[in-house]
Amino acid sequence: MPAPQTPQTPQTPQTPQPGDPTDFWEERYRSDDRVWSGNANPLLVREAGALEPGSALDLGCGEGGDVLWLASHGWRVTGVDISATALERAAGHAAQAGLAESTAFERHELGKTFPEGSFDLVSAQFLQSPVTLDQDGVLKRAAEAVAPGGTLLIVMHAEWPTWMAAHEHPFDAVFPTLQGVLAALALPSTWRVETLETVERSLTSPDGRPGTRADHVWRLTRTR
Repeated sequence: MPAPQTPQTPQTPQTPQPGDPTDFWEERYRSDDRVWSGNANPLLVREAGALEPGSALDLGCGEGGDVLWLASHGWRVTGVDISATALERAAGHAAQAGLAESTAFERHELGKTFPEGSFDLVSAQFLQSPVTLDQDGVLKRAAEAVAPGGTLLIVMHAEWPTWMAAHEHPFDAVFPTLQGVLAALALPSTWRVETLETVERSLTSPDGRPGTRADHVWRLTRTR
């Protein structure tokens, strides 16, 4: 996910805004030839870089930056998104990179439908939406999809960027907390916490103002 200024995944947190999620995200992707940088999210690279490759599920894969990075490092990856436009682009990028055989793409409105099977890695990078999303429900389902010995990796924004004044916030938002997400997951004792951390990174505003933004990271192992 790469250049901090152009992450692979949405910059907006979950908030209960009305509107059809499919329409919102289709319009978002159709409005620009490229929405994200095409790079892998840095915290995915940091946390998954030392894992033994196997099968992976990328929730909210967008245009496929994380999928391509994982596939290029030996993973067999299924990318999931609500937007058919995003998935078409992701599949095209995978084909161009020679990674079509190790990648697959499925359209799901998470919270309503979910991919079948179990995976050695389930990644949810910035699964935060300005339109309605059952975030807790999706993350619980994500945990259920982790195979024994596998990893659940969640990364979410912890706050607005420091350069964004209150009057610049596009909407009121409640950001997740480290302990709050753990409590919502309600994982049994067969899980082990590997990473529970808030990471602050530099983030420049579109008009050049310097600042930072904090992200939360959860890496959890299902021991059996």
